[in-house]
Amino acid sequence: MNSNLELQLKTLPSEPGVYRYYDKNGQLLYVGKAKNLKKRVLSYFNKNQNGYRTRIMVSKIVRLETTVVNSEYDALLLENNLIKEHQPFYNVMLKDDKTYPWICIKNENFPRVFLTRTIIKDGSEYYGPYAKVRPAKILLETIKNLYKIRSCNLDLAPKKIEDGKYKVCLEYHIKNCKGPCEGLESLESYDEKIDAIRGIIKGDFRKARKYLEDEMFRFAANLEFEAAQNVKERLDILEDYQARNTVVNPNIDDVDVFGMTSDETAAYVNFFKIRNGNIVQSFTTEIKKILEETDEEILEEALIEIRQKFASESKEILLPFHLNIEIPNIKLIVPKVGDKKRIVELSEKNAKEYRLEKLKQVQIVDPERHTNRIMAEMQKLLRMPVEPRHIEGFDNSNIQGSNPVSACVVFKDGKPSKSDYRIFHVKTVEGPNDFATMEEVIYRRYKRMLDEGENLPQLILIDGGKGQLSSAVKSLKLLGLYGKITIVGIAKRLEEIFFPEDPIPLYLDKKSETLKILQRVRDEAHRFGVKHHRTRRTNNTIKSELEEIPGVGEKTIELLLKKLKSVKRVKDANLETLEEILGKTKAKIVWEFFNNE
Repeated sequence: MNSNLELQLKTLPSEPGVYRYYDKNGQLLYVGKAKNLKKRVLSYFNKNQNGYRTRIMVSKIVRLETTVVNSEYDALLLENNLIKEHQPFYNVMLKDDKTYPWICIKNENFPRVFLTRTIIKDGSEYYGPYAKVRPAKILLETIKNLYKIRSCNLDLAPKKIEDGKYKVCLEYHIKNCKGPCEGLESLESYDEKIDAIRGIIKGDFRKARKYLEDEMFRFAANLEFEAAQNVKERLDILEDYQARNTVVNPNIDDVDVFGMTSDETAAYVNFFKIRNGNIVQSFTTEIKKILEETDEEILEEALIEIRQKFASESKEILLPFHLNIEIPNIKLIVPKVGDKKRIVELSEKNAKEYRLEKLKQVQIVDPERHTNRIMAEMQKLLRMPVEPRHIEGFDNSNIQGSNPVSACVVFKDGKPSKSDYRIFHVKTVEGPNDFATMEEVIYRRYKRMLDEGENLPQLILIDGGKGQLSSAVKSLKLLGLYGKITIVGIAKRLEEIFFPEDPIPLYLDKKSETLKILQRVRDEAHRFGVKHHRTRRTNNTIKSELEEIPGVGEKTIELLLKKLKSVKRVKDANLETLEEILGKTKAKIVWEFFNNE
């Protein structure tokens, strides 16, 4: 297995979709569908994989491509389209002429409504396809129970009906048809039924539901409860089956679709080629940003390049946003609602999945590039003049004002630099006062950095809302640093980002890497502060007993605890051990204090 393929396998999406295997010559080997692309594709590369043909195929794979769809059913339909278009060597099941069924409303006088696997471009309407024939048959049966429509294939031209060329058949006598062949039903009345049927197939059940409910109540009023129950069951079936399970609406014919997403360093463009209402080509590419090109500029270039690559002659292109170009004899459309809007959203989803896959790969093989991209993103989202290569985060820890400490953690290039972490024991604040504590700590931290000529951070993150942020800003102003360092606060409840002198917080996307880094800085400051706060409380509790020894100061206590680790060991130590640590005079004081007790 080559390194590129191995990398692709590590970054597959866990979404429903279609996968395609290629050999070293670029030949398509196999197209498959999956409910979970990652699990299904990885199963082929299991060493215990059974089947001779499968092992042979896997040995030839050098590259794979995936297309994400909304559901497993959509994956099934897309797989069918791609196999019929490309006929890969290792696909067998879907290479023949069979296809999935559609419900057809025939373009004719007194239209028939029937199930078909063949689409004829004669103006007829086709709805589907249906992955399973049974739901389509039940829906069709429901329609025929609701509305008595003809099933014969007679040519019901007005002249032939007027001349009395046809006679009603058995279907009329068993009340499955109202006899339009003899003029017993008008074309207007019949077309009203077809209009209602069209609504049912599209999922608009209002007319049909009203018709059934009226019929059900009429039967019930006449005490025909069995007939009313039959209508009730038909109403239930009507509500259960809706014909909107398609990858692309069959009315969307011969169009190109583009979806796009981008970040600070690259854009990702997806292309769908749609023919005869089906996706027959899916292609996604990464376009590096050289300058500060806009999404519109990149998509304009990509649109021309990709259409040439795939020799597309479509006269209609669906786009996610408007472009400032005109292509002769081609319509550029940005759909707002409906099936065309949904297919553009599906294209955008594929572009986003491709981007995530590429970012995971970059993180593995090129960490520096991954870091550069995140830093550029943070600079833009936090409105900074420079990239935040050096971030410092602050958090206060105290219990009702006891043993207050404040933690300062340092991140460099988005990663913790633990050797630079600092703990501040609050000196000027009495009682629980987060605002005053923050003001003191920020002043002390950056006064010392200025005095010692250390490199200042580009970003300061305060754990808290407007109050803590305002306190920190006061200290920066006193030091003349306000405006020279970007400072923000992050509130836990809604992950709001606050800026000084801005009452409206910034809400970042929950999946944003900028937000993830800010959260990590905040959480690390909290962890580090709590850890040292607990240590200080514990030490103070321990020291309290040693502090009762007359003539023994803080340095002596720290020396004893450093060597013997606990008060109990100090109590149990013999005089010789204490003398080795403290010398004869102080050792005697400590030994006599505990032994005289």
